[in-house]
Amino acid sequence: MSDYQRISEQLDDIANAREEGRRKMDWAAQHMPILEHVRDEFTADRPFEGERIGMAMHVEAKTAMLVETLAEGGAEVAITGCNPLSTHDDVSAALDSHDNITSYAKRGVDDEGYYAAIEAVIDHKPTITVDDGMDLVAAIHEDYPELIETIIGGAEETTTGVHRLRAMDEDGALEYPVFAVNDTPMKRLFDNVHGTGESSLASIAMTTNLSWAGKTVVVAGYGYCGKGVAKKASGQNANVIVTEVEPRRALEAHMEGYEVMPMAEAAAVGDVFLTTTGNRDVIVDEHFEKMQDGVLLANAGHFDIEIDLDALAERSVDHYEARDGVDAYEMADGRRLNVIAKGRLVNLAAPISLGHPVEVMDQSFGVQAACVRELVDNGDDYDAGVHDVPDELDTEIAEIKLEAEGVEFDSLTDTQREYMDSWDQGT
Repeated sequence: MSDYQRISEQLDDIANAREEGRRKMDWAAQHMPILEHVRDEFTADRPFEGERIGMAMHVEAKTAMLVETLAEGGAEVAITGCNPLSTHDDVSAALDSHDNITSYAKRGVDDEGYYAAIEAVIDHKPTITVDDGMDLVAAIHEDYPELIETIIGGAEETTTGVHRLRAMDEDGALEYPVFAVNDTPMKRLFDNVHGTGESSLASIAMTTNLSWAGKTVVVAGYGYCGKGVAKKASGQNANVIVTEVEPRRALEAHMEGYEVMPMAEAAAVGDVFLTTTGNRDVIVDEHFEKMQDGVLLANAGHFDIEIDLDALAERSVDHYEARDGVDAYEMADGRRLNVIAKGRLVNLAAPISLGHPVEVMDQSFGVQAACVRELVDNGDDYDAGVHDVPDELDTEIAEIKLEAEGVEFDSLTDTQREYMDSWDQGT
């Protein structure tokens, strides 16, 4: 068994931390009608009685509401962070006070502590995994394969994690079913676009106290997250440049009115660079050489590999903290390149970041909860591998949200449904 301590054993003033964490969670709960609906259902039905759910997530107030929802459904939940800088210790402490929840998440741990906490979660022998980035799934397959036989399945929240899972699946290495929550419409259309766009820009603005108006913002990648960042930056009167490697997305950005160019060109004209690709080495040494004094470098991808910080450190003659959450790298010619949140996920890792808006995460976590329920109810229907979220589950969450918002919408008539299902009604 792991000897890694739960968060309650790592903090000095645990009572105050729990109180403050609960206050944050109560605020989030007021604005999460989907999870409130699902939680009431789970509390009544207790669908997860006897299940052990292992989680590696961004442990903050909104995530905490998902964790408690699963625990109130009867599960024993063990959770840790999925990023060393995204945990809110007070929220982690509040979760750890729940009878059915053990939290190991702590902000600012080093790599050794990060993976030790994941191992502590795995020591609970989870029957279901809920992941954000796939580190938990990877650790189980690499180091604890004996547990796979008793795991019903899992759910993966983020773009990067789904990419890793699909690569693992293609290699024949993924040995239990995992739902690609990131790929479902209720996640991509809202969490990725509006959530990433709003929270990334807000975190950068609050961390730097600088305006977007009139700045040239270079958005690396025009997937759903990149689209959101570009749209929100343009809406705040920034000039937006998009860099892409996929020709159709590059063309889409061009047709949306953005300037599209290679990063090698954009490096010389950008004021703010924000990576959203999920890939490594997006901004590298050749780009640093061309950048203007005072540029901001930030990452909205899951891992801190999109900006080559080793190359930046090697090129610089001085490195210092310019303000909380901003590391300045001074070049030999006097230029200063500023990295926000150490190149980690900027909307969660910057000192005052709060992640995606509450209402957006209510939708994504509603889908997560529905996927866990589906695994318990129908897990035998899914073979090992990556699975799309059943459309009816995604639609169910949308309907709960619309009802909570008081929004009514049309439905198909029988005649319309028959027409859509037929092939023989031509001109």
